[in-house]
Amino acid sequence: MNWSKLFTSSIGKKIVMALTGIFLVVFLVVHCYVNANVFFSNAEENFNRAAHFMGTNILIRITEIGLFAGFILHIVQGYKLWLQNKAARKSRYAVAAGNKNSKWYSRSMALLGTLILLFLIVHLVHFWVPSRFGGLTEVEYDGVVYHNLYGQMLDVFAQPIVVLIYLLGCFSLSWHLLHGVQSAAQTLGWTSKNFFPTIRAFGIVFAIVVPLIFALMPLFMHFGWQIKTGDLTLLF
Repeated sequence: MNWSKLFTSSIGKKIVMALTGIFLVVFLVVHCYVNANVFFSNAEENFNRAAHFMGTNILIRITEIGLFAGFILHIVQGYKLWLQNKAARKSRYAVAAGNKNSKWYSRSMALLGTLILLFLIVHLVHFWVPSRFGGLTEVEYDGVVYHNLYGQMLDVFAQPIVVLIYLLGCFSLSWHLLHGVQSAAQTLGWTSKNFFPTIRAFGIVFAIVVPLIFALMPLFMHFGWQIKTGDLTLLF
């Protein structure tokens, strides 16, 4: 196999996009599960314990490096593929046919990806940078000191403009996933009549449910909502 073509050919770029996209989907599930701690009773302790585990476990820290690499590769290959497709469309069509040729979210993946990238940068500045390089207050549970990332979220999401930015980011993520999951399945050849309808249905549900959970988090924090379930611990 000529590995250079994996990063230079059109099909190679699509394969890289598909594989890194699947990796990022798995990350979204884990991140979503951890964030769900904020919805329930004893939210502060549960979330801080979960965040501490994610930030100190050696395997997760190693995976974090791969995650950043996956994000960068996904973004770079996505822009390259968009530019390549844009150049091809200009040479083929004198007049754009709009939705007759493709869905809006399919034709706007670069725009949606850019909005998600900007949202990701804001998110990293708000939470990842303070948790890794200092700036967070500390709390103690059972004699163990933890970063108070929950308190950081309360401060950040007290600002209505920040909540709005996060909601827009989640909306962009939803539209991006709506096309991305199905596109990845098609690129990897998962188009069997027996399985593709299930994958497509999963993609639609995933593109709605996961971004919705992420969008609810800043709303719960801003308005002080909580699901009363007793002392429910989702993770630890």
